[in-house]
Parts: sequence; C-alpha cells; structure tokens
Amino acid sequence: AVAAILTDERDPSLLFIHRVAHDRDPWSGHLAFPGGRIEELDASPRRAAERETREEIGLDLSDGRVLGQLDEITGSTILLCVACYVYLVGRLPDLDLNEEVADAFTVSLSGLADRDRWVEAEFEIKGVRRSYPAIDLGLDGKPLLWGLTYRFVTQILEHAGLGGGSRE
Repeated sequence: AVAAILTDERDPSLLFIHRVAHDRDPWSGHLAFPGGRIEELDASPRRAAERETREEIGLDLSDGRVLGQLDEITGSTILLCVACYVYLVGRLPDLDLNEEVADAFTVSLSGLADRDRWVEAEFEIKGVRRSYPAIDLGLDGKPLLWGLTYRFVTQILEHAGLGGGSRE
C-alpha cells in the first residue's frame, strides 16, 4: 500500500521519494510514493500506507484528508497488488527521511501532465530489456518515473482532468 500525497495549492504538487540503491530491493534507486508491505498489525491497507509514510518520511497522515483510493495495480514483472490512497495536505512540513529514502521532493501536476516530458525508455528487469512508458521530470540526479508509480500518476492526472491515459 502506498500514499500519493498532493499539496493543496492552485497547481497542486505530488510528493515522490527517491529510494536508496540497495542490492536486495527490486525498486532500488527508483522514484516512488511512500509505502510498503501490509503487516499483520495494520488494520487495513490504508493504515499500512499511513504507517509506512510515517516510517519512511516522518509525515503523519492519520488525520489527513483522504481524497480516495486509485484502482489497484498488479505488477507486471513481480507478483504483487498495490493499493494507492490519495491524500491532500496543506504545506508539507520538514520531512525526516529514514534509511530507505535518499530524497523526497514534489513535482507539480501540470509538470507531470506536460506531454513533452513523456518518453519511452528501456529498462532491464530480471535480465530482460524492454521498453516502458516513463516521465522525465527534468530534475538533476533523478531517474525517469516509470513502472507502478507511473501508472498511478496517470490515474491521478486523469482524475485531475489533466489527461493521464497511460501509453501502456
């Protein structure tokens, strides 16, 4: 379960994390939303997303405004199903990143919707190279946004009336 966190502004921004590179992590070095596995003590997938967000970036969403849940996405190369809950927050506080997160930053929805930034790129998964749709955020040191997070972003853009519509 993951949390897509939008700022409450005229041109809302979406919060991303840049995951730390780690040999045993299939999403090592990728851009993502805060989140992770549902644990036995989590009352629901939404509570798991909130717990993981607190653990990864120090942001408490328990009293946040939940806008809703996006369509769940099943991984195409790793067997898992991910639930994404969308939250609206005012100004983001200073974040306290844990050892899993290299950086946290926001990108405006209008920037994400800019079709000039949408690309096709090759990624290697389990030794196989394949072309996937992605978004070039145009930020130094940041990889392309692709995979599950890209697929959730296209849903958010669609709900916001900014086009979305994955190229997959």
